[in-house]
Amino acid sequence: MTQTFLMCCPCHFGLERTLHFELTKIGASDISVQDGRILFRGDYSVLAKANLCLSTAERVLVQLGEFPAYTFEELFQGVKKLPLENWIGKDDAFPVKGHALDSKLHSVPDCQSIIKKAAVERLKLHYRTSWFAETGSVHQIQFSLRKNICAVYLDTSGIGLHKRGYRRNSNAAPIKETLAAGIIDLARVRSDSILADPFCGSGTFLIEAAFKAMHIAPGLNRHFAAEKWGCIPEQIWREARAEAIAAIRRDSAFEAYGFDKDPEAIALTEENARKAGIKKRIHLQQRDIADFEPIENSITVCNPPYGERMLDIQAAESLYRIMGCVFPADKAHPCYVISPDSEFETFFGKKASKRRKLYNGMLQCQLYMYF
Repeated sequence: MTQTFLMCCPCHFGLERTLHFELTKIGASDISVQDGRILFRGDYSVLAKANLCLSTAERVLVQLGEFPAYTFEELFQGVKKLPLENWIGKDDAFPVKGHALDSKLHSVPDCQSIIKKAAVERLKLHYRTSWFAETGSVHQIQFSLRKNICAVYLDTSGIGLHKRGYRRNSNAAPIKETLAAGIIDLARVRSDSILADPFCGSGTFLIEAAFKAMHIAPGLNRHFAAEKWGCIPEQIWREARAEAIAAIRRDSAFEAYGFDKDPEAIALTEENARKAGIKKRIHLQQRDIADFEPIENSITVCNPPYGERMLDIQAAESLYRIMGCVFPADKAHPCYVISPDSEFETFFGKKASKRRKLYNGMLQCQLYMYF
């Protein structure tokens, strides 16, 4: 029987259900949903697929353990009991970072130091050495101290999973790729959908929609920290990538239309779509929102500029009124708009069919859904 272990994927608040569904598709088991994160079990294969295939997870963490830590001694002993040698080799690097909230141990640098010492003591006993060069692959230890409960993780992703590799450049205040992917899921984009974004910016919605419609794993064009770990066979990663490539739906009828009044945004979207490998699916045109014309049978998804972001409040409200005039926002022309403005519906002129609270960075927003 294949050995499984506990993993954790943080996600944007409001996208837990989407991530849960994604995890079931890659074979995760014992899935437990919490606010802003999901715990699950799986083997090395699930770990690799999670990094490659999950579109709404922020990263994939192996949860090594959880224990109460009211004192530094409890923290030290708790970490020392963890099976670090199952993951960390004799020459591997194991830096420590984390955060503390509502806990007696509130000094993060002190906690880092104690956890590092405990990890060194545990590994010294296992490898029978008093010195670690830490010249090998990086095994980032992360800790979370919340209400005096310490959880200790290993980060398998490295760079956050929102870094797909296609958006090395972006315009002002782009939406995060993982949040965009969640909104695309909520907009029910399918393999034969037509998508329109009248404020395409750097093209994130268009590209994430193409990935979903064509079953393109969002992590295919990048690498992950755990690919260099000696404990995980290289074959695991090769098989996961081969499976992801085989799953791509090149027969998908998906198409997307991106508009923006800024010619630089159009050029940027084109470049990012080319890097993402889906340029042929995306049609771009420089056009002001006042000239937007709904495309038949399309889904409109957008992240318009707003008060705290790029426009002053008055200009944003004027923009919402124009959007209300040019978006049919009905059953035949579903529309999904993310905005932090609680008065959006008033200026848009129509009450949303449904709303969902989401966070764009630290900014609380609503996804206004018209269908």
